[in-house]
Amino acid sequence: MIHNLADKNSIFNQYISELRDIEIQKDSMRFRRNLERMGEIFAYEISKTLTYNSVQTTTSLGVADTQTLAEQPVIGTILRAGLPLHLGLLNYFDKAQNAFISAYRRHHKNNTFEIILEYVACPDLTDKILILCDPMLATGASMVLTYKSLLAKGIPKHTHIVTAVASKVGIDHLKANMPSPNYTLWCGAVDEELTAHSYIVPGLGDAGDLAFGSKI
Repeated sequence: MIHNLADKNSIFNQYISELRDIEIQKDSMRFRRNLERMGEIFAYEISKTLTYNSVQTTTSLGVADTQTLAEQPVIGTILRAGLPLHLGLLNYFDKAQNAFISAYRRHHKNNTFEIILEYVACPDLTDKILILCDPMLATGASMVLTYKSLLAKGIPKHTHIVTAVASKVGIDHLKANMPSPNYTLWCGAVDEELTAHSYIVPGLGDAGDLAFGSKI
């Protein structure tokens, strides 16, 4: 299942607009904060799909019937660009466990690249709800490879993939290559074009550089 939050008008679209804007992008703090706020909105939308327990909560004046999460998810992030989005999710799922994955593109002289995973820190995922986030879903290769690497830590019962901007190519790659159908894709926008260097157009640029500064 795919949820594109841009399909309905909301304040979310304001944040997408600012993420794309080349003038607003000059303020890296604003860029990070917009990703964080989007993560919070994604978390709220995902929370509607989760399971809850009925509990009684004692107030200063009596007892109220309330609903609380039956289980906490595990929030996983592809470093480094995913950190602001991760923080937004964690602001809402503040009792969640966390996973961090270091992945990058190793470019070759013939304009091809391979995805390299160097580091995975993750709790047990067996029968857990996994929320896996990365601001950009370009080819989809990093997300699929990351998910497969996490399976060594246990099989989640459901995975929510969260991305600010996705390409149609990336979405098609997920559909064709995810080893489990038990996932939901949440995106803030879907763009049609992917360049020869696998960058989303119009996209927004390199989310990691915009959030944290350019790299060598």
